[in-house]
Amino acid sequence: MPAGARARNKIYDYEARSRIPAVVEEALRSASLAPHDVDAIVFVSCTGFTMPPPTSWMINELGFRNSTRQIPIAQLGCAAGGSAINRAHDFCRAYPGSHVLVVACEFCSLCYQPEDSDIGSLLSDGLFGDAVAAAVVRGDEASAGMRLEHNVSHLVPGTEDWIAYEVKNTGFHFRLDKRVPGTMSALAPTLRTFAREHGWDASSLDFYVIHAGGPRILDDLSRYLSVDAAAFQHSRATLTAYGNIASAVVLDALRRQFDDAPHEGATGLLAGFGPGITAEAVLGTWNNAR
Repeated sequence: MPAGARARNKIYDYEARSRIPAVVEEALRSASLAPHDVDAIVFVSCTGFTMPPPTSWMINELGFRNSTRQIPIAQLGCAAGGSAINRAHDFCRAYPGSHVLVVACEFCSLCYQPEDSDIGSLLSDGLFGDAVAAAVVRGDEASAGMRLEHNVSHLVPGTEDWIAYEVKNTGFHFRLDKRVPGTMSALAPTLRTFAREHGWDASSLDFYVIHAGGPRILDDLSRYLSVDAAAFQHSRATLTAYGNIASAVVLDALRRQFDDAPHEGATGLLAGFGPGITAEAVLGTWNNAR
């Protein structure tokens, strides 16, 4: 692994440009859209940095309109997958009939620092993985998937140093507080309240698409929400196959939910958790229309 931040970032830029096009093409094809149909691109990543953002390159090279809105999100870590979907949802509500492309690009291996031997670094080295994922939020109901209805953002006070980067000449050094695995005790009540405010019960939904920060996160959320552990099977499958792929987790877990589509009108929750400590969640119903 290159020691310098510059060398790491050059790899990030090269790999992002190499891998994004195929993923975007597949997402658009699945949504029966072409690049010119997209009104905004939400791009999320916390493992590299470019300016202008990758959305500018995508618009120039992948056939999107020059008027496509760019919404890059760089600092929300694992919560950014949920945030991207929520901001796409907000955009579609503000501009009815719009279509938003969401792209998550995470090369967590570029954050590997062989000289860091603290417990948090060792845990993250063994847990995190690399991924590029994309999804489309349509402003109509022409395709199957999760129909987004209500979203929420929540920050747990006094926890901003629990998940953080220390930026050095060698790149990003991941810092993980030992209290992080216990955050569901604070976030589960928020999810309950959020659901209840809209007349839903967070403990009795039909499907759950949850960011798999680690096995304990899922175990604790199952316990605090009084939900059978099997309800998080797709999040566990993502964790088993790829590890914690940061903002891309919810997109991969959602892909698995498509392969195991619930009944028409099934109620569900998608949630991402990350630095802050931040939760981004959305309630929705399943649409099987094609």
